[in-house]
Amino acid sequence: MTAMATQVKGPSALGSDWRRLVRLTWVLAVTDFRLKFFGSVLGYLWQLIRPLMLFGVLYAVFSVFLNFTGPERYYPVALLLGIVLFSFMAEATSGSVRSVLARESLVRKVDFPRLAVPLSTVSTALFNFAINLVPVFIFLIAAGGRPRWSWLEVPVLVAFLIVFVTGLAMLLSSLFVRYRDVEPIWEVILQVMFYASPIFYTVELVAKKSSNAVAEALICNPFAAILQQFRHALVDPSHKSPFEILHGGLIAIPFAAIAIVFVAGAIVFTRAAPRIAEEL
Repeated sequence: MTAMATQVKGPSALGSDWRRLVRLTWVLAVTDFRLKFFGSVLGYLWQLIRPLMLFGVLYAVFSVFLNFTGPERYYPVALLLGIVLFSFMAEATSGSVRSVLARESLVRKVDFPRLAVPLSTVSTALFNFAINLVPVFIFLIAAGGRPRWSWLEVPVLVAFLIVFVTGLAMLLSSLFVRYRDVEPIWEVILQVMFYASPIFYTVELVAKKSSNAVAEALICNPFAAILQQFRHALVDPSHKSPFEILHGGLIAIPFAAIAIVFVAGAIVFTRAAPRIAEEL
């Protein structure tokens, strides 16, 4: 009797048909994307203006006044790329925290794959990420950069970033239903991650001013590792790849962290999915 009482039946995370999950995720993501700038005069241009404004401020402060640059080439493009990548992660994860709560009426009344909710938030952020990548390529070509074979790594790196962000989205959205402290905690973590990642400074500068051990510790962060490989493959080889920075078995740390976050997020969300409606 007790065992039966602990079994809660309800809509699962994936549902019975994966195609329904994909369709619903797409519909929710496209709807959110269109509604985000509905009624705005500039519309989707705001998605380009915001990272470019932040880029202008950070470039003026850390390059012109404080000289945070190192021997790496195309620092302005590398800075813009870091802002774009971090903006995607911040938008996807911050939006996913309240994503289930924001669709409370839908969750309570409709039987659908619960995973569609955080996935749609990540997908909407991915649409914006694709738009924001356009100025990165424009700035790089204007600065003298040329297409290289290493650009073929970009889709793979985007896939790694999506896996990492999706794991966080599943974890945060499911935990917030029960623990509302998740939101302010994650806001603090994002701020720490912004300054602890080589976004406005270079890894070479960190190694020069402190030590190689500190630089290695920074790149053990999964986001920092993806960002650094992005810069190496897309911007210029003078930006060292994580494989050049991390020695020995340390290179496995960021990859293992990505896998752990994704698996943990999937397990927590799958277990919480049948109870979400009752706990809202």
